[in-house]
Amino acid sequence: MTKLRVADLMTNDPVAVAPSATLQTARDLMDQHGIRHLPVVDEDGAVVGLVSQRDLMERALAPTDDLTLSAQHDVMRTARVDAIMTAEVEVVAPDSDVVTAGQMMLENKYGCLPVVDGDRMTGILTEADFVRYLSEPR
Repeated sequence: MTKLRVADLMTNDPVAVAPSATLQTARDLMDQHGIRHLPVVDEDGAVVGLVSQRDLMERALAPTDDLTLSAQHDVMRTARVDAIMTAEVEVVAPDSDVVTAGQMMLENKYGCLPVVDGDRMTGILTEADFVRYLSEPR
């Protein structure tokens, strides 16, 4: 039996955001695409961080709880993704064993792993990719 590789399960060409994008842009992309994790990539396509819905809630909005709704919207429209993103991001190669990648996600409580070929992001492996794989008839 052939071992499954990350490339067999990953989502190709994932939605990503630039470090200079606003938090509102990140939130809009997540809402529009129905995703919870957004890789942050530089102009060369290299992963420089990751921002999640939880990051937006805990790092961006929680500190503004005492602000008016209008002021909170201003924060979302002006603050940049690189101010709240997780910069130290584990990545995985497309030819990596999917079991090893899954174990890494489980042990570290990662919701996703950006998939990097060389220096460029080529995909993302998420919890949903595992569920989709296990749910599809064979």
